[in-house]
Amino acid sequence: MAGVGKSALALHVAHTLRDRFPDGQLYVNLHGATPGMTPLTPAQALTALLRDLGAEPRSIPEHPDAAAALLRSLLAPSRVLLMLDDAASAAQVRPLLPAGPGCAVIVTSRSPLTVLDGARRFPLGPLTGEDSAALLRAVSGREGLDAGHALIELTGRLPLALRVVAARLAARRALIPDVLAGQLAASGSRLPHLEYDDLSVRRSLAVAHDALAAAEREADRDAALALRRIGDLDLPTYGALLVARLTGTDERRAEAALDRLVDVALLEETEYGRYAPHDLVRDFARELAGAGTGPAAGTDPDLTALRWYAAAAERVLTAVVEPGLDQDDRRRPTSAQPPGHAADVAALPVFESTDQAIAWGDMELENVVALVGRNAGTADEHRAAALSVLARLFFPYVRRCGRVAEMEVLGRAALDAARGLGDAAAEAYALGDLAGLHFLAGRQNDALVLTDEALAIWRRLGRISWIRRSLNNRGLLLEGLGRFAESGDALRQSLAYSRQLNDPYGEAVTHSHLGNLYEHTDPRAAIERHRRSLAIGDAIGAVIVRHSAHCNIGYAHLTLGEPAAAARHFEESLRILGDHGDWHGESQTRLGLVRALRRLGETGRAALECAELLRRADARADRYMGGLARHQHGLLLREQGRRTEARDVWHAALAALDGTDEQAVLEELRELVAGTPVC
Repeated sequence: MAGVGKSALALHVAHTLRDRFPDGQLYVNLHGATPGMTPLTPAQALTALLRDLGAEPRSIPEHPDAAAALLRSLLAPSRVLLMLDDAASAAQVRPLLPAGPGCAVIVTSRSPLTVLDGARRFPLGPLTGEDSAALLRAVSGREGLDAGHALIELTGRLPLALRVVAARLAARRALIPDVLAGQLAASGSRLPHLEYDDLSVRRSLAVAHDALAAAEREADRDAALALRRIGDLDLPTYGALLVARLTGTDERRAEAALDRLVDVALLEETEYGRYAPHDLVRDFARELAGAGTGPAAGTDPDLTALRWYAAAAERVLTAVVEPGLDQDDRRRPTSAQPPGHAADVAALPVFESTDQAIAWGDMELENVVALVGRNAGTADEHRAAALSVLARLFFPYVRRCGRVAEMEVLGRAALDAARGLGDAAAEAYALGDLAGLHFLAGRQNDALVLTDEALAIWRRLGRISWIRRSLNNRGLLLEGLGRFAESGDALRQSLAYSRQLNDPYGEAVTHSHLGNLYEHTDPRAAIERHRRSLAIGDAIGAVIVRHSAHCNIGYAHLTLGEPAAAARHFEESLRILGDHGDWHGESQTRLGLVRALRRLGETGRAALECAELLRRADARADRYMGGLARHQHGLLLREQGRRTEARDVWHAALAALDGTDEQAVLEELRELVAGTPVC
């Protein structure tokens, strides 16, 4: 990219290779991206090289092909190193290449030049922190600067930006590095601070954009427009479909535009089909957006993106949530949802499987959270309505994947938006979703309060299906809190509503929760209730119901002291689930399997399963499940005689579970840490 130090590195290499090319070295600046200069034509470059080789101006052919042939003949018997600096394209370079085996060429370019035969590419990225600090010290003369200084990251570790900062520090001895870092951090754009004398990061970046904008090729002009739209919206990463929506083009043109931005080093392809700008390019794109070259009057990039993501999230919902009332209710518009909210269908992703939908969600989650987070509390009714729809439709995916931190951002923003809009149904959705967050975090009392608030709204609105769902969740929470009689009442009411609605999925889930309730008094009866749930799941082909039933049967067998039977059901649960995506169910099943294997004396396998559970929990920042897994990990360490390590792990488990309603486990952990024997 611009300012990454291509020319400096190439010149350094050329000087170190001087002895290997005794017949000389040739240098020509092709001005492919020089501010204020037009790139040299091949004919102009050939003329310069032939003159350097001693050719008389009168003897240099006017036709480029003839001039190229003369260059090759002059170089054929020699050992000469050519440096072609700042090439615009392969077409500019190709006529300048010698034919002799003793010659070599170093080319620098923002373009990858992959079509040059026999070329070896050496892509350059920003410097490491240590190298950045070394450059700063060498140019500025300030010895105290190390890799941890704020200036390193504020310059994006880009050599040109580092040289500008170092030059400013060298010129003004009274300017303190911390003060300069504060100026860079406090400004909306760092680029005004990254200009000194003839060095300018902005000018260097502008060359590539301006050339694209003025080009005749459609892909180049699309690329310039795409960069401006990226500055308008400013998200962490981009894909072709979103850019197509932002630019008003189609997926093919958006892909071509993004590829061109990669070609001229204004974007980086971080993984296949995902693009992101360097931090300073991001600043440059924001400046373009703010300079009147941004969106047309009357358009709102955030609103466009919120609506596009909402439309895409609806497709994720239909792929992730099994058909039935759960899916239908989520898709039903609320009072504040505008008609025709969906974006252009042609610019939306298509999912042929649950796995594809989850993969798309994983890829776009950072963008969705950033977009929702910065629009939380917006006073704009259109944005608030679009945010509310997006959060409601995307939440089941986030919950399935166990992304607790992201659930909180979406849930709280959705609740604020719904209340600001006076949208009762959207408020109840958000309350229920936040209750789910508290449940996954082990805070069942908090979840119960929100569930009851949502239930009151659904009763007022007369929405039977959501009354049933809230009662079902209420029963589950009350069972976990030990309020068994109230739990039974709520679950039996939920079961009656399921039958009234002819909702087999809801009925199966309630049977499962009733089984969990019965486990406290009659585990055999609990197993029969879970088998009723399993039978319904088999009949309707509901993966989540089937895997949950086997998981719950496994826990009932653990209660009965039958770990071998429990392990079989936990393994079957994981087999059924596969990659379907249900973190709560998967984590509970893996936790049960660890407990069963430990009781069977299969400590080696139990340790492997526990390590995998911990890895997955920590990857999701799931402190609650991480705490429960560390509890088991400590027990396994104790059984290996590693008591000191076990106590450290239990301390970590206590810290993770602090503030949850997991009282029995917390009490056991306190006894374990204190050294009291626990069976």
